[in-house]
Formats: sequence, structure tokens, C-alpha cells
Amino acid sequence: MARAARSSRGSSALRFGRFASMGTVAVLILIAGVWASWGTAQHAMLTKGRERGTVAVTWCGATACTGPYTPLSPGSQPRPEVELENSVAVEKGGTYPVVLKPGGTDAVRAGPAGILYAWVPLGGALLLASVVVAGGLLRTRTAWVMAVAGAVLLTAAFVAV
Repeated sequence: MARAARSSRGSSALRFGRFASMGTVAVLILIAGVWASWGTAQHAMLTKGRERGTVAVTWCGATACTGPYTPLSPGSQPRPEVELENSVAVEKGGTYPVVLKPGGTDAVRAGPAGILYAWVPLGGALLLASVVVAGGLLRTRTAWVMAVAGAVLLTAAFVAV
């Protein structure tokens, strides 16, 4: 009798340990996804009081594209050259709506395409965390919801960009 009670307490402690550690890993993955997304997303989403305009891309390098900035918001000044991150969504000859980061010449894509593109790291984090939730926490429904949300976010960003 004492032996059965001891083993159930041991398996209960192991179950709690697995739940705590896998839960921590899943939460850390999601926090990392939000952290990676927020640096760009805050500029694309919270445009009030920021300089908004368009960039006509004239040159693209390995990591950045540049072009003249034409302002659309009141108080914004035209600039001969601003820098936009070079990605699959930006190509030479295109004109893109942008928001300028404060105090510099760095620009971030604006509008729905820019917002969705900024949240791509969170979409990847949702997909990765869903595997941890399903395998480590044995919460398959929650994992499916996370995986579908991540896939929808990534697909929407792909289509919008």
C-alpha cells in the first residue's frame, strides 16, 4: 500500500515538472515572437504622429533598398533618400507606403501589408510553440488553434505582400 502511494506521488511530480518546463518553453517562444515582431510592428501600426509617405525604390542592395521619400502626412518633409529593409516584398522600381522611424532615415512598410509582414516572426513562433504545446503539454486542441493561427498569419502576410 505504501509503495503504490509513493509511486503515484512520484509520477504526479514528474507530470507537474513536465507541465511546468514545457509551459515555460512555450511561453518563452511566444514572448520571443512578439519581441521580434514589435520592433517593426509598432511603427507600422501606431502611425499617429509619425511621418508617413511613400518611397520610390531606386536601388537595392543585399540588406536594404533606398529611394526618395515623398511625404503624405502634415509636417513631414521630403527626403532625397530613405532606407527600407530589402525583403521579398520590396523591389527596385516599386513605390511603397512607409512610415519613418523617429530620428532617422529608416522606413518601415505601412498599411495592411506592412502590418502583416511585421508580425511574421509571431506567426513562426505560434507554429513552433504549437509543437511544444501538443508534444510537451498534451494539449492538442490548443496546439491546433495556435498552429492554424500561425499559418493564417503567415499566409495572409504572403498574400498581402
